[in-house]
Amino acid sequence: HTGERPFRCGHCGKSFAVSSTLLAHLRTHGAQPGRPHACTECGKGFGSPAGLERHRRLHRGEKPYQCGLCGKGF
Repeated sequence: HTGERPFRCGHCGKSFAVSSTLLAHLRTHGAQPGRPHACTECGKGFGSPAGLERHRRLHRGEKPYQCGLCGKGF
């Protein structure tokens, strides 16, 4: 609530209070080199669609794998 915006875009100079907001903003400037598949929620880039889909599960809270010993999802 201090009004501080320490996360600055290197492309246009716009500043943000939260790093994830800056990452989302960076998508407006185009894909990251070598990481053309960007998350629409946080802006993180991935080299493949599969990598992006794996990442998106984190945002959705999915735990598609199950431990064979205890049954806990991960």
